[in-house]
Amino acid sequence: MDETGLAQANEIGMALVRLNRATACMAAQSTKLGIDKTSFTLLATLAHTGPLRSSALAEAVHSDPSTISRQVAQLVKDGLVERTADPVDGRATLLAATDSGRELFLRHRDRRNEMIASMVSDWPPEDRRQFATLLHRFVGAYEEHMPGLIAELVDYARSGVEK
Repeated sequence: MDETGLAQANEIGMALVRLNRATACMAAQSTKLGIDKTSFTLLATLAHTGPLRSSALAEAVHSDPSTISRQVAQLVKDGLVERTADPVDGRATLLAATDSGRELFLRHRDRRNEMIASMVSDWPPEDRRQFATLLHRFVGAYEEHMPGLIAELVDYARSGVEK
């Protein structure tokens, strides 16, 4: 990568840092209203995909099954997710969003969409379309490179521990 490409990558990286800070602030406020970001991500995944085994849900959100078990238990307790027997393998359990869970997800999604629409309402329609296209492209590339990035982080952490 040449210097111009690295400078552009730095601009993108700095914008992502600002976005992460802003979303962390919003997540903290949402937690005060009753559902944390991680739990909502699990609920949104189930509302979008339909019933999943716990291991498939963990994979879908790039997490470990043991890590999501506490959030799933709370979602079940709150009546937003239910456990049912897997019709293919009765020994296994499927997790599914309840009607209340789907309603909550839809309300949050609609509110988010209204907020984003408001933020970009003064952008020309072509800019909004192009931004959506490029953002999807960036997120796809990020997801594609994520396993390698995680491996690099693990190697980096291990090299720091060994020194």
